[in-house]
Amino acid sequence: MKPKVSRSYGSTLMSKYNTIISSFKKKHILVIGDVILDQYIKGSVSRLSPEAPVPVVLQQESFYTPGGAANVAHNLTALDAKVTLIGRVGNDGEGDILRRELEKKGVSAKSIFTDSTIPTAAKTRVLAQHHQVVRIDREKITALSNKKLIQRIFDFLKKNIKTVDAIIISDYGKGMITPELVEFTCSLALKEKKIITIDPKAEHFMYYKRVTSITPNKSETENAIRNIKIKSDNGSNLEIDDDKLKTDKDIDRAGEQLLKFLNLDSILITLGEHGMRLFERGKKPLSIKTQARDVFDVTGAGDAVISVFTLALTAGASKSQAAELSNFAAGIVVGKLGAVAVTKDELVEACKRGQVLKPAQFSKI
Repeated sequence: MKPKVSRSYGSTLMSKYNTIISSFKKKHILVIGDVILDQYIKGSVSRLSPEAPVPVVLQQESFYTPGGAANVAHNLTALDAKVTLIGRVGNDGEGDILRRELEKKGVSAKSIFTDSTIPTAAKTRVLAQHHQVVRIDREKITALSNKKLIQRIFDFLKKNIKTVDAIIISDYGKGMITPELVEFTCSLALKEKKIITIDPKAEHFMYYKRVTSITPNKSETENAIRNIKIKSDNGSNLEIDDDKLKTDKDIDRAGEQLLKFLNLDSILITLGEHGMRLFERGKKPLSIKTQARDVFDVTGAGDAVISVFTLALTAGASKSQAAELSNFAAGIVVGKLGAVAVTKDELVEACKRGQVLKPAQFSKI
């Protein structure tokens, strides 16, 4: 049975969320990570190819959108925040298209650097009858190593760190995020007392120490435990017997141990249809049920989560409030097709529709 919430309390909390959301436009977020060009080809299928047992898609429309860290930046601008995006593209037509698409979304491409050693990362999704038929990826995973480019990024960070309210590292594992870059960025952020959140890649968990929060999904958490135990000299200090998170107890153990091992302020583990679990220092795990009504496509849900979670923290929300708001945002995104950005109006409406509970009333595992 759902716990009942008094009308006066619900009104007060809704007012708080409105205040938080309305403060988004005053915030400036720095996003650094792997930018990707997403292409969508939509059509219909009525027959199989005579050449091979595959569907023939009759193309009806095609368009591009910012993906990866660029989609995080798009989410932030859709929520009226100011955004500075640092990334790299190849010296190619796809890079030009991505810069153009970013400018259309209100994201400046001035700090998107050209790296001639790589092609622009791109994903082409072919959709028919609202289902993805195939995805074609173009990428060359090469760690950022150009000394001149690295120095330009470091100089840009030093020059702009004081002007931002928070930093998001969006790690898609395409090579932009390196130990050197994370260490430099985190050191600056900690020195300037800036919020820093990370949407992580499992193989890189050892990079992410002492930050405000990381937002892995269940699979990334499992892989992170496995990688830490194998690759870290002190991985045995991670007191987890099994990297498979089969039960709520397993998830709680993993969250608490990673929180301690990485010396984090918090960790928000997203669990798909099972919602989220928030871990904070000195507090019991907090379970937040999903707000998704219909799930069409999970693409971009993680980008929405870290965008709203980070913005809410800069606007004075507690971590539990920020997690609840990000959960509403994820519910909006999965109800649509493709990577889409959540708007302020959509987020406010989602809060109104949802059952808003006191943090103490969330089900604790």
